[in-house]
Amino acid sequence: MLETLKNSLLTGVGMALRSKKEIETFAREFAEQSEMNQKEAKDFLEECKKRYDDAKSSLDKKVEAVVESVLKRLDLPTRGDIDELNARIDELSKKIEKDT
Repeated sequence: MLETLKNSLLTGVGMALRSKKEIETFAREFAEQSEMNQKEAKDFLEECKKRYDDAKSSLDKKVEAVVESVLKRLDLPTRGDIDELNARIDELSKKIEKDT
């Protein structure tokens, strides 16, 4: 039962949607209530932090992919497109200055 509750706490999406501080507070309270020893509690808190960071990173990547997909469908330039155009403009400007 304790393991099931622990695993449900560590689900990716739920953790990604909460703040890191909320997760740490909840994990500490859970560790105290479940009477974990100090090492178990520390390990549990570290696991919570790692899974939070992993879930947040994964969610961030998915959001970026969705936004990029929407931009492409709307035929709007991405940041990469704009950076590429700026680089080409700089290159052409240098050529013009050289020829002048």
